[in-house]
Amino acid sequence: MSEEFVEALVELEEKRAIKMAEERLDAGEDPMDVLDDLKKGMGIVGDRYAADEYFIPDLMYAGEIIEQISGLLQEEMPDQESDDIGTIVLGTVKDDIHDIGKDLVYFMFDLNGFDVVDLGVDVQSERFVEAVDEHDPEIVALSGFLTAAFDSMKETVETLENEGLIEVFDEDGIRDGRKIMIGGGQITDDVRNYVRADGYETDAPNGVTRAKEWLGVA
Repeated sequence: MSEEFVEALVELEEKRAIKMAEERLDAGEDPMDVLDDLKKGMGIVGDRYAADEYFIPDLMYAGEIIEQISGLLQEEMPDQESDDIGTIVLGTVKDDIHDIGKDLVYFMFDLNGFDVVDLGVDVQSERFVEAVDEHDPEIVALSGFLTAAFDSMKETVETLENEGLIEVFDEDGIRDGRKIMIGGGQITDDVRNYVRADGYETDAPNGVTRAKEWLGVA
């Protein structure tokens, strides 16, 4: 059923995908296995968008499917923390409308006891400034799939620095206090250096692990 589930996701067959997710959970399958297939299917959807086979409405529809299946998974996966262990401001940066990866990141952070402020997609740097000032997060998570997002990430970091909301890297490339995490399928360490982020992840569970390490709760 795993391959059929991925196929249903890739083809954006909402009812079929949700039904199969329900059947797998009712059969006692580990929700994390379903989540892995959800990530696999949505990764292919992202690839199809990059290849101009899917378009913005398709991505929006995929996001709706993720939201519904994530709700099913959350019912089967109790919070691993009883209280919020930290606040994260999350958003897909300006000039990028991908919410597939961001939504999975939101789900995993929320599941693990973080208070997540989701700003949505195509978020201007000024909106990040407003949210950081309002919510005082320990971590700001910038998501992006397109290469155009790298400049937007850099701009956001520079704006937060200029507003005094994050520290500037010291000569050793270390930032005290609030951290910047970036993520997306094409992110590399070179991109992290370019953006001046504290860390990067291409996988939502690893992002949770890194965040916990930063907060000393790993």
